[in-house]
Amino acid sequence: MHAPWLGVDLGNARVGLALSDPELTFAHPAGNVVVDGDSFLALESVVDIIEKEAVATVVIGLPLLLDGTLGRSGKKAERWAAALGRRLQALMDEGTLDLESMPDVHLRDERLTTVSAHRQLREASVAGREHRPFVDQQSAVVLLQSALDELNHE
Repeated sequence: MHAPWLGVDLGNARVGLALSDPELTFAHPAGNVVVDGDSFLALESVVDIIEKEAVATVVIGLPLLLDGTLGRSGKKAERWAAALGRRLQALMDEGTLDLESMPDVHLRDERLTTVSAHRQLREASVAGREHRPFVDQQSAVVLLQSALDELNHE
């Protein structure tokens, strides 16, 4: 048994979340945080989940451009990850974050995770117009599952 991992898909309307099982084998949806255009509004909610679930590793989607370069959204994801790391470190330093150790925070290429998430929702018979509330957390599942698969094949 391991401490779970958390997947984070930064969206403009919602930040999608996914958690792993304790064996670090499967990712499952863990909900959305509504952010209405400012993903930084989700920081405290994400910190709460990290503490509640005793998360060991946070995997944040890095939206690279199709040519692999960093665009505006990618730079925002880097700033968000840095802000999360600073917030967690400050809480650890204060002794107000009840974790055994500082979680690792990683950025991971998320190109095409939204496409995969839409496909999976269609395959699950979720109507296209109903995808919006689920696609961010499903994208977080796809992102986290790819990280877990890579971990388990090392």
